[in-house]
Amino acid sequence: MELEVGGRTVRLSNPDKVYYPEPGYTKRDVAEYYLAVAPGVLRGLRERPTTLQRFPDGVDGESFYQKRAPKNLPDWLPTARIAFPSGRSADEVCPTEEAAVLWAANLGCLTFHPWPVRRADTEHPDELRVDLDPQPGTDFSDAVRAALQLRPLLEEFGLTGWPKTSGGRGLHVYVPIEPRWTFTECRHAVIALGRELEHRSGGEVTTAWWKEERGTRIFVDYNQMARDRTIASPYSLRPRPQATASTPLRWEELERVSPADFTLRTVPARFAELGDVHAGMDGRRGSLERVLELYAHQGAGDLPYPPDFPKMPGEPDRVQPSRARGRGRGRAAEQ
Repeated sequence: MELEVGGRTVRLSNPDKVYYPEPGYTKRDVAEYYLAVAPGVLRGLRERPTTLQRFPDGVDGESFYQKRAPKNLPDWLPTARIAFPSGRSADEVCPTEEAAVLWAANLGCLTFHPWPVRRADTEHPDELRVDLDPQPGTDFSDAVRAALQLRPLLEEFGLTGWPKTSGGRGLHVYVPIEPRWTFTECRHAVIALGRELEHRSGGEVTTAWWKEERGTRIFVDYNQMARDRTIASPYSLRPRPQATASTPLRWEELERVSPADFTLRTVPARFAELGDVHAGMDGRRGSLERVLELYAHQGAGDLPYPPDFPKMPGEPDRVQPSRARGRGRGRAAEQ
């Protein structure tokens, strides 16, 4: 079948292939979903290097992350060169038209993972992404409580937060910023905000990287601001049985919604009624100067990077605390 979008015709092969077996949603359903919310998806992807999370045989089949632009790329879909922590680089797709969303859906892309940069400057993020990740024993309502504490904290620094569901149990808060700071500085800013939130939350929030130290708290996953770490874009479908979608929210509705409310079937009607509730986000860019001053004032230094990163300047020992204690006891016994 063929779909018309933004003045282009996009071909959809095998439209009746089932992508979500439990509710029976097909590739056609996925494509029609993305057609309905295309302006919102494109707003989150526009000019951004984007990794495609592809499920060519549906959510129960094998999947992969496509970072490099495929060889059959349309001539109207631009790319940008991005550098990985390893020092290698790749050309990633940078959607600039709604048709790009449907083109990717035809490849089995369910979830879009854009970088927090634009193709004109891939070294300086233009948004912070604060990932509030519920740990075992906590749930979405705990993440909401943390987000509602984060909002006034951001405002104290002249920043504006824009919340959305992750599509799972967590929450993401986007913070548009001027593209003046490096990935390292942006990551330090999220660490500083996380530590301050940790202090104000009365023990309900943590920045502890090691799972054994997190407890039943909401984890501020600061490493989502590390280079080459991405989160699901606004309106991206997730590979979950009921086809939930990562959905932008208004602050005033946070306490009365559930992630299960937002699916392939329900989000198009919401979008038709409300439009993209984050449409004004790009016009509210803030400065990180005061947040980075807070990071320096806290004096606690950096935190560990993900295990696949090379050792980074200023990073503490990347050793699980219980293993580090075991090594210490072994050395003491030898002495």
